[in-house]
Amino acid sequence: MKTPSTTGPAISDGPALEAGEKILGELRADKGRYWRDHALLAVLGMAGAGSVLWLIGSEHVAIGSLGAVLALAVRGAYLYSEQMKTVWRLTDRRVILPDGKRSVMLLEIDKVRRLMGDLQIITRAGDKHLVKHLADPLAEVTRIETARDRRAKRAR
Repeated sequence: MKTPSTTGPAISDGPALEAGEKILGELRADKGRYWRDHALLAVLGMAGAGSVLWLIGSEHVAIGSLGAVLALAVRGAYLYSEQMKTVWRLTDRRVILPDGKRSVMLLEIDKVRRLMGDLQIITRAGDKHLVKHLADPLAEVTRIETARDRRAKRAR
């Protein structure tokens, strides 16, 4: 992957930046976190399916539980390559969404919070954006809030 340009037009694998805009970092899904999240979902799915089957008196509690685990494993394998390509970019002015065309201006961010291995960005208008499967979501919360606060000081 090419190193993103810090000013000027977009390079082939990055979004267009405004004059003087600098990329502070990228937020990417972490492979280990991705599989840990899916393992947790599989355990919850297994418990949920098994409980429902047990409550209705089914003889197939074990098979239903196994089916839930297998379904979540297939889901994880199917979505893996797509999720690993997702890149959010943090600049000194905004957070650029993975499509490279839309963004959230730092001064429009109301809250940034951790949700397990994910990060949720909430704007003042109430829009919500979810950055999934981060290795260290608390560090990313701090990085985005720090960039937002610096931008607010410059805007005064």
